[in-house]
Order: sequence, then structure tokens, then C-alpha cells
Amino acid sequence: MKAAELFIRCLENEGVEYIFGIPGEENLDVMDALLDSPIRFITVRHEQGAAFMADVYGRLTGRAGVCLATLGPGATNLSTGVADANLDHAPVVAIAGQAGTTRLHKESHQVLDLGKLFSPVTKYAASLLEPEIVPEVVRKAFKLAQTEKTGATFIEFPENIAAMQVREEMLPVVQPPDPEPPSEKVVEAAELISQAEHPIILAGNGVVRSAAWQHLADFAERLNIPVANTFMAKGVIPFRHPCALGSAGLQANDYVSIGFNRADVIICVGYDLVEYHPYLWHPTRDRAIIHIDHSPAETDGYYPVRVGVTGDLKHSLVRIADRAKPHEGHHMRPLREALITEMNQHRDDMEYPVKPQKIIWDLRTALGLEDIVVCDVGAHKMWMARMFRCELPNTCLISNGFASMGIAVPGAVAAKLVHPERNIVAVTGDAGFMMNSQEIETAMRCRLPIVILIWNDSSYGLIEWKQMNEFGRESHVRFNNPDFVKYAEAFGCRGYRVERTQDLPAILQQALSNDTVSIIDCPVDYRENIKLTEQMGNLVCPT
Repeated sequence: MKAAELFIRCLENEGVEYIFGIPGEENLDVMDALLDSPIRFITVRHEQGAAFMADVYGRLTGRAGVCLATLGPGATNLSTGVADANLDHAPVVAIAGQAGTTRLHKESHQVLDLGKLFSPVTKYAASLLEPEIVPEVVRKAFKLAQTEKTGATFIEFPENIAAMQVREEMLPVVQPPDPEPPSEKVVEAAELISQAEHPIILAGNGVVRSAAWQHLADFAERLNIPVANTFMAKGVIPFRHPCALGSAGLQANDYVSIGFNRADVIICVGYDLVEYHPYLWHPTRDRAIIHIDHSPAETDGYYPVRVGVTGDLKHSLVRIADRAKPHEGHHMRPLREALITEMNQHRDDMEYPVKPQKIIWDLRTALGLEDIVVCDVGAHKMWMARMFRCELPNTCLISNGFASMGIAVPGAVAAKLVHPERNIVAVTGDAGFMMNSQEIETAMRCRLPIVILIWNDSSYGLIEWKQMNEFGRESHVRFNNPDFVKYAEAFGCRGYRVERTQDLPAILQQALSNDTVSIIDCPVDYRENIKLTEQMGNLVCPT
């Protein structure tokens, strides 16, 4: 068989369901081999969209999402989404065709050194320079992508190698077991927690990747310790749980920040520094930090680990909880109550344009607890992270490692493929929407009814917010938008414009009931951004 056929069999052996990508001249043999494969190829409209789809597929399934491009510009288009997956620790295997090995040594049409391009943004980058190594390279790429900390890997496949004959066999798929936590570190962590006066838990994305959310909730409940989550760990403890404090990461003096200021021991569970840098929540560098994760802590001056417990996250939490002394009560419940009061404050607000708090209230009310929101990057991300209540993990997906704009629409496409039975909403700003809106056609062609909720302010709202905070004036953030309703209709979608705040709930319900893609243009009042900044600056600590 051809090396390309063996390659596809190896992907089948890894359990690959979908490949997101664009065919090209240098991956002709791979594309032809796919015709005889159960793997479904999702043809997209831009390679970045393919990478984002693979990214979200990986987040939701825990298995590597696969994306494919051709050489040169196809590969470079892929790279931003691959970098996003790697820094957000989403398992992804990226594949790119390449020119024949006879022209890689010289200047040649569309040829770049793809290994050097992808090495800085992946865990592993390899080139298939011999057909016999296909099984090994594929197995290694998937193994590393799916092993903690998960991330992106890359395979370069020259066209002449893909066409060669080969007689190799696939390798068995075996994932290495998670290491057991050292018993002496478990004891040290338990003793430190028992001695603490005001402990707090910071739960990160690793809890999601490890599917350890129930163990975390049990740990917090048994020991009566409040839990703050990063943006990417929303839902790892249900918001209705009395120990839930909400999201950390707003880079301001929020209620959660007060919790960290009051704490003497900070228990970081599955936390990645890329999610929310420690200098923002531990500027004093004087608190005892317990690091519980699959791998040792990153070295950072603001993250001085007193005890590091590395190993299987579920086992670590259970064993520490068995040894630690429960706390009779924590002094941070008023922080939770103050946040809930604020969340409820705007549910009946009818001012127009619609306030961010009201959009979130109506969206939360319209969705079921298992429905999924894929959130883009922008000012809306900050509001969603802070105020959208989650009772389950992976129901509000936020990119906050690489934090690349444009992930919401392609991400929603992937989410609907993974969970066709759930409502899927892409929450995006007008800027992020226009970066990858071409993937609406992909959703329509694949008959994937998603809802796209556009927060429309005709501006790069988050940058404007930061400019106003820093300088009191904006700089080059304004732009014009198309008529989003007509834009939707041009794709064959349903388009809606919110012209009165009181109409938003009904529009959301109608959009969610449609059997096609629905796009909602919702003007947002981002004057609330500065008000929130001022509110946090004058925040009085609840007691």
C-alpha cells in the first residue's frame, strides 16, 4: 500500500472521527486515501478555522482533534490555531503536506521549513522522511498530544513519501498510566491544609483535562474550603455549590481577589500559569502554595511552591482529603453572596443598548445546564467569565492561554459535531466574528444548527476598555460592520437584530429552536466596562 494509505489506517487506529482541513496539491494521496476510510473529512473555508475546530474537539473529548493543510500558506494559516491549542493545552494533531524531499534543500515554490515553524508552538514536530516510520511518528504524535499536559503536535508529510509503497503495520494504541502521587507529599499537603486558617483552592484547566471535577467538589466539600476557578475551568465545581467563589482572572480587585488576599494557604489544583499569572493573584509572594497536578510546577518568583504533589489528580485529591482535617467554616461566603447579588442585579434591566449583564442573564436563562457556549476573545469574554454561571465543566469554553480571537464560530461547529443533542452558542464580539465568519458556510453545508450571538459595539471593545483605563482616551479601535441580518441571509441562515432589550429572550428561544444556523446581532452597551472598573476600584470587602 501507499504510505498515505498506511497513514490513514494509523489515524483510524487512533480513533480519529474527523479531520478538519483544506485539500491541497501536496496532500493529494492523503485525500484520495480518505475516500476509503470511515474518517469524515470536514472541508473548511480557512485553515485557521480547521485548527480551531480541532482545538475545541480536543477540549470536549479529551482525544486529539486532527487538522490538515497543504504546504506553505496553508500551513502558516494553520499555525495560529495550533499555537492556541498548545498553549491552552488542548490535544491536537496538525498535519501538513509538503513538497517532495527533492526540493527541500533549496529555494522552491511555496516551501518553508515547517519543522522550524511548528516546533515553538507544539510539543512535538516531525517530518515523515521515510515511509517505514509512519506508524511510529503517528503513534508518538497522538501519545504526546494526549498525555498531560496535553497540547498540539505536528506531522509534515512530503508528497513523494506519501506516494511510496510500504509494508509496515500499525502500532498498538497504549496511553501511559498516570503516576501515583508520592505518599510523603500527600502527608505534607494534608498537614499544611489542616494547619491553615483561611485556605482557598484555585482550580485550573487541568481539572477539566483529567475529568477530576467530581473529585474536586468532594475534596472542597469534605474539607470545607472555598474554590475559585480560572476562566478555562468554569464549571469544575458547580456554581450552586456553597464552596464555589466564581472565576479568577479579571486582573482587577474583584471578590475572588479579596479571597486570595485573605488566604494563608492557596491550593492550586490542575492550574497552569498561562491561565492567570500568579503575580496578579499572589503579588505579596508570602502565602504557602500547594501545587497539585500531573506535572511539577513551573518556576516563577510569584509561585513559590511549599508542597508539590505530582501524579494522578483524582488520586491526589482523594488521598489528601482522607488525611486532612476539615475546616469548621470559611470566612469567604460573603464574597460569594456579594457576587450572586451582583449577578442578579440586572435581570430586569431594560435599558438599550443591552447591558452585558443582561445579555448574560437572558442567555443563561435560555440555555439548559448541559448546553455549550463557545466564547470568543474580547470584552465579552471578561463578562462571560465573571458572570455566566456554570454547573458543569466544558459548558463554557474560553480560550485564555494563547487567547486568539476568532475561535468561537469554528469552535461552535466542532462542538455541535461532538454533541449534536445539545444547544451550541458561539458568543462573540463583532470583531472576532468577522475574523472567521466564513465558517458559517461550513456549518450550513454540514447541517449543524448553531446560534451565533454577536455583541456588537463596532469596536475592538476590550482594547478600548484597556486604553480608557490607561490613558482616558481610545486609539484606532473603531470600525464599521455589515448588516449582520443580511449577512446571515446571504449564507442561507436566519438573522435577527435585537432592537429592544425586552425582545432578546424571545429571539434567543426562537434561534435555539431553529434547525439551521441563526445569527443574532445584539448591540451592547460597553459603557458598563468603565463602570465595572470603577466599581472594582472602590470595592468594599464584604465581611
